[in-house]
Amino acid sequence: MEDNIGTMIAQVARLMRRSFDERARSIGVTRPQWQVLSLLSGHEGINQGGLAEILEVEPITLGRMIDRLQDAALVERRPDPSDRRAWRLFTTAKGRELMDVIRPLAFETFETALDGVDAAQRDQLMAMLDRMRGNLSRKPQAGAAAHG
Repeated sequence: MEDNIGTMIAQVARLMRRSFDERARSIGVTRPQWQVLSLLSGHEGINQGGLAEILEVEPITLGRMIDRLQDAALVERRPDPSDRRAWRLFTTAKGRELMDVIRPLAFETFETALDGVDAAQRDQLMAMLDRMRGNLSRKPQAGAAAHG
C-alpha cells in the first residue's frame, strides 16, 4: 500500500493510542476516561454539551462517561447558576491526583514516539501539524463552494 500523509498520520495516531493504552491499563484508566479528564482539567466548569463538542462525541455518550467518572469520584457535576437544567463539570481532588499519575504516562508515550527526533525537528513537526489543523479547520469560502 502506498503511504500518503493521511495514512501515515492515522497509523502513527493509532500506534500512539495503543502505546498509551498499554501504559494506562496498569493503573486502570481507559483512554476515553483520560481524554475526558485531560480536557476537563483545562476547561473546569464547562457544561456537558460544550465538552461533548470538544471531544467530538454525542452528548449522551459523554453523559455515560461522566456518570462512570462521577461514580469513581473523579468528576463532579454542579448546578449551572444561569440555567437550572444544565450542569457544570469539575474534576475532583481524586481526579486531579489521577491526572498527576496519568500525565507522565502520556509524556512517556510522546518520548517513545519521538525517539531520535531532535528539538528543532520536533518544533518543525508541531508547526507543520498546527498549519494543517488550521487549514482544515477553516470554513470554506462562499465563492469556492459555488465553483466546486
